[in-house]
Amino acid sequence: MRSRYVAFTLANVDYLMRSHSSKTRPVKDRKNIEKWAKSVTWMGLAILETEAGEASDEIGYVEFKATYLENGKLQQIHEKSLFHRENGKWVYVSGLHK
Repeated sequence: MRSRYVAFTLANVDYLMRSHSSKTRPVKDRKNIEKWAKSVTWMGLAILETEAGEASDEIGYVEFKATYLENGKLQQIHEKSLFHRENGKWVYVSGLHK
Protein backbone atom coordinates (compact mmCIF):
# COMPACT_ATOMS: atom_id res chain seq x y z
CA MET A 1 0.00 0.00 0.00
CA ARG A 2 2.76 2.42 0.90
CA SER A 3 4.60 1.82 -2.36
CA ARG A 4 1.41 2.48 -4.35
CA TYR A 5 0.84 5.71 -2.42
CA VAL A 6 4.37 6.86 -3.26
CA ALA A 7 3.75 5.92 -6.89
CA PHE A 8 0.65 8.13 -6.90
CA THR A 9 2.65 11.03 -5.43
CA LEU A 10 5.18 10.63 -8.26
CA ALA A 11 2.51 9.91 -10.90
CA ASN A 12 4.43 6.70 -11.63
CA VAL A 13 1.73 5.01 -13.68
CA ASP A 14 4.05 2.23 -14.82
CA TYR A 15 4.42 1.07 -11.21
CA LEU A 16 0.72 1.55 -10.52
CA MET A 17 -0.11 -0.73 -13.45
CA ARG A 18 2.48 -3.36 -12.47
CA SER A 19 1.24 -3.41 -8.87
CA HIS A 20 -2.40 -3.78 -9.92
CA SER A 21 -3.92 -7.23 -10.45
CA SER A 22 -3.87 -8.31 -14.09
CA LYS A 23 -7.56 -9.21 -13.67
CA THR A 24 -8.65 -5.70 -12.66
CA ARG A 25 -5.86 -3.50 -14.08
CA PRO A 26 -7.37 -0.26 -15.49
CA VAL A 27 -5.18 -0.10 -18.61
CA LYS A 28 -7.71 2.06 -20.50
CA ASP A 29 -7.61 4.65 -17.70
CA ARG A 30 -3.82 4.95 -17.66
CA LYS A 31 -3.65 8.52 -19.04
CA ASN A 32 -6.48 9.75 -16.80
CA ILE A 33 -4.81 8.26 -13.72
CA GLU A 34 -1.53 9.98 -14.56
CA LYS A 35 -3.24 13.30 -15.28
CA TRP A 36 -5.17 13.19 -12.01
CA ALA A 37 -2.16 12.12 -9.91
CA LYS A 38 -0.18 15.06 -11.31
CA SER A 39 -3.03 17.51 -10.68
CA VAL A 40 -3.25 17.00 -6.91
CA THR A 41 -0.86 17.65 -4.04
CA TRP A 42 -0.51 14.59 -1.85
CA MET A 43 -0.51 15.34 1.88
CA GLY A 44 -0.19 11.99 3.62
CA LEU A 45 -1.09 8.35 4.10
CA ALA A 46 -2.41 6.73 7.27
CA ILE A 47 -2.71 2.95 7.50
CA LEU A 48 -5.67 2.31 9.80
CA GLU A 49 -5.88 -1.47 9.86
CA THR A 50 -4.51 -4.56 8.15
CA GLU A 51 -6.00 -8.03 7.95
CA ALA A 52 -4.16 -11.14 6.77
CA GLY A 53 -1.44 -10.40 4.19
CA GLU A 54 1.23 -12.41 5.99
CA ALA A 55 3.87 -14.53 4.25
CA SER A 56 1.61 -17.61 4.36
CA ASP A 57 -1.51 -15.77 3.08
CA GLU A 58 -2.75 -15.40 -0.48
CA ILE A 59 -4.96 -12.35 0.22
CA GLY A 60 -4.78 -9.38 2.54
CA TYR A 61 -6.68 -6.19 3.32
CA VAL A 62 -5.45 -2.70 4.12
CA GLU A 63 -7.71 0.08 5.37
CA PHE A 64 -6.17 3.50 4.80
CA LYS A 65 -6.80 7.21 4.50
CA ALA A 66 -4.86 9.24 1.93
CA THR A 67 -5.21 13.02 1.97
CA TYR A 68 -4.54 15.40 -0.87
CA LEU A 69 -5.28 18.92 -2.08
CA GLU A 70 -7.35 19.26 -5.21
CA ASN A 71 -8.29 22.69 -6.53
CA GLY A 72 -7.36 24.19 -3.17
CA LYS A 73 -9.61 21.84 -1.19
CA LEU A 74 -8.45 19.16 1.22
CA GLN A 75 -9.79 15.79 0.04
CA GLN A 76 -9.51 12.26 1.39
CA ILE A 77 -9.64 8.72 0.10
CA HIS A 78 -10.77 6.29 2.81
CA GLU A 79 -10.70 2.77 1.49
CA LYS A 80 -10.43 -0.87 2.50
CA SER A 81 -8.26 -2.39 -0.23
CA LEU A 82 -8.01 -6.03 -1.23
CA PHE A 83 -4.60 -7.34 -2.25
CA HIS A 84 -3.66 -10.80 -3.48
CA ARG A 85 -0.53 -12.59 -4.57
CA GLU A 86 0.10 -12.75 -8.28
CA ASN A 87 3.29 -14.42 -9.49
CA GLY A 88 4.59 -14.28 -5.93
CA LYS A 89 4.03 -10.51 -5.50
CA TRP A 90 1.33 -8.58 -3.69
CA VAL A 91 -0.92 -6.64 -6.08
CA TYR A 92 -3.96 -4.39 -5.61
CA VAL A 93 -7.25 -6.00 -6.66
CA SER A 94 -10.02 -3.62 -5.62
CA GLY A 95 -11.20 -1.33 -2.88
CA LEU A 96 -14.31 -0.44 -0.95
CA HIS A 97 -14.60 3.28 -0.25
CA LYS A 98 -15.72 4.15 3.24
